[in-house]
Amino acid sequence: MSEQMTDETPKPDPATQPGEPSGPQDATAPAPRHDTTSEQVFRTALRSMLLLLGALTVVGVPVGYLVDGTEGVWGALIGIGLALVFSGTTVVAMLRTVRSTPQVMAAVVMGTWLAKVLVVIVVLAVIKDLDFYSKPVLAAVLLVGVLGSAYLDYRAVTRAHVPYVEPAAADPSDDRPGTL
Repeated sequence: MSEQMTDETPKPDPATQPGEPSGPQDATAPAPRHDTTSEQVFRTALRSMLLLLGALTVVGVPVGYLVDGTEGVWGALIGIGLALVFSGTTVVAMLRTVRSTPQVMAAVVMGTWLAKVLVVIVVLAVIKDLDFYSKPVLAAVLLVGVLGSAYLDYRAVTRAHVPYVEPAAADPSDDRPGTL
């Protein structure tokens, strides 16, 4: 006697369309998330910026030590932290508001810009007269971090293929000539 193998996976219900909930348990499940092209651009910019700042940490801290000892290390670390605040906040704000209205996105980006400028000014004002860090190393690392991040943001945007207009899905009930 031979036993037949049975496929125990449930067959899809032909009455439901793909993407529609097939029962009450699916009604509360979150919809699958599909990244837009803009989200991909911002994720690429954020990833590139974090890689740059990681490399800057690996190179900047030892060079800071060679240039000015422990003060150089502190200068490099403060510069990297300020570059992260200055460059990272805008990319994160854009990524968090990519699906918002343009007004919300503009408000969030302007608010984060104001906040990051205030943070940088306050930090620099607080440490201005302290001597535990090297000011030239801080300036060099901060300059490389911010300019490098700006270039990487530019590169991510110019290499992306963002359409001018997002095509809308065809409405099957639309019977106008020239529509699908």
